[in-house]
Amino acid sequence: MVMSSSSINEVKVEISVVLGRSVIPMHQLLRMGRGAVIELDSHQDDPVMVLANNKPVAKGEIHIDGDRISVEISETLKVYGNNITQV
Repeated sequence: MVMSSSSINEVKVEISVVLGRSVIPMHQLLRMGRGAVIELDSHQDDPVMVLANNKPVAKGEIHIDGDRISVEISETLKVYGNNITQV
């Protein structure tokens, strides 16, 4: 099946940005409340991973302008099976 460009323009893609990751014990998760802090495995200047439908597609940098947060793409990634390569 061949999709026309107008059909492709209608496809919705969920974009997520991963700031970092953490592994914690379940009992700690269950005790969390308002104001709890989760330490991540990343630092302030580390690149973030941009996911499209939960697949890594790019790396970027966080920018804050007033109350707006954005991500500037610094490199794009290609996914071949389970292998990820830089473009």
